[in-house]
Amino acid sequence: MLLLSSAGAGAGIAVLLFFLFCILIAIASTVFWIVEIIDVVRRDFIEPNNKIIWLLVIIFLHFFGAILYYFIGKQQGTLPGERRYT
Repeated sequence: MLLLSSAGAGAGIAVLLFFLFCILIAIASTVFWIVEIIDVVRRDFIEPNNKIIWLLVIIFLHFFGAILYYFIGKQQGTLPGERRYT
């Protein structure tokens, strides 16, 4: 009977919403991770080893590696057909 009380039902809904929010964040970070892996593979880097290094950083550090690459690594390479402005 305790589960049917209004306080128990409210807490259950809050836990469910928190769980759904965590699932949403996990899915979004995984999608971001995959997009950054694809970006590394597609980019041409001045130093060929940079592609391998960034790929390893993203794979082993998962979301944090993808964030590092997004802010630091993207400037080190260019997409095919993209001009590099120096």
